[in-house]
Amino acid sequence: TRPETVLPTMHITQLNRECLLHLFSFLDKNSRKSLAETCHKLLEVFQDPLLWSLLNFHSPMELKKDNFLLGPALKYLSICWYSERVKVCNIEDWMKNSFQKDFCNSHENTVTDFLLEVCNRCPNLLSLTLSGCGHVTDDCILLLLRNCPNLRTLKLENCVRITDQTLEAATLYGSSLQTLHVDFCRNITQTGLERVRAKCPSVTLRAERSANMIPD
Repeated sequence: TRPETVLPTMHITQLNRECLLHLFSFLDKNSRKSLAETCHKLLEVFQDPLLWSLLNFHSPMELKKDNFLLGPALKYLSICWYSERVKVCNIEDWMKNSFQKDFCNSHENTVTDFLLEVCNRCPNLLSLTLSGCGHVTDDCILLLLRNCPNLRTLKLENCVRITDQTLEAATLYGSSLQTLHVDFCRNITQTGLERVRAKCPSVTLRAERSANMIPD
């Protein structure tokens, strides 16, 4: 009988940079970080800006993790928190009990602080989606529109502190905007929406269940 051919084994670090980047692109943020901690070469791949053009987060707490890279390569950002706890953030401040206030205090500035970092470090951002971010304010969105002039898509959903001031900022600083959604943002008014339509007729505007909503 002929002896079996034994193929040489290859370690992951023997792959070229292009292959490693392709491999990393299939992994979530935690897996990328874990792999990067195994050796210096994989850490360099983890730190390659090409790997971080898109970031998706599913809760404010994820923003505090050290498992991603934030920089000029970022083009698509999504922070979508779908949880029953979002309702607490959307209660008017004066109506919150002590437990609800403590809960909000634990993360009240988390998303805003992160977006301020985006303003300073990600000037090439093309798309931002925020859902369930009840503590984000008009001032934060205004700064982002000013510092990210290439922003084409802005989608805000269930962001209770967003008002017509954000709509006005979009008309003043959103020169690249093509899509603007303000769904379930109860402090948006019909008047504000009409102003956007008049000043920016080319922008695709959507405001599902926003104007004239009844506060919780």
